Amino acid sequence: MASAAISRGEILHLYRSLLRTARQFCDYNIREYTKRRTIDAFRQNQNLTDSSAISAAYSDGKSQLDVAKRQAIVYSLYAPTIKSVMEA
Repeated sequence: MASAAISRGEILHLYRSLLRTARQFCDYNIREYTKRRTIDAFRQNQNLTDSSAISAAYSDGKSQLDVAKRQAIVYSLYAPTIKSVMEA
């Protein structure tokens, strides 16, 4: 990453973006998995203090966001016509 320090606002924006992208999945299981994985990853990394570790975690999160956005589009193209029992 070009900047040495990543601000708290940028990290919160990434967190909200990941959760917002998780809501775009049509399938309940995928939606909840993506949400749970996001929350767990941020909890795991909340105590990072080293700027290089924070930068690495942030760039990993950005790449995960890109993957999640692409997958949400693909899943919407092939969305199931029947709702899950969990969504009824």
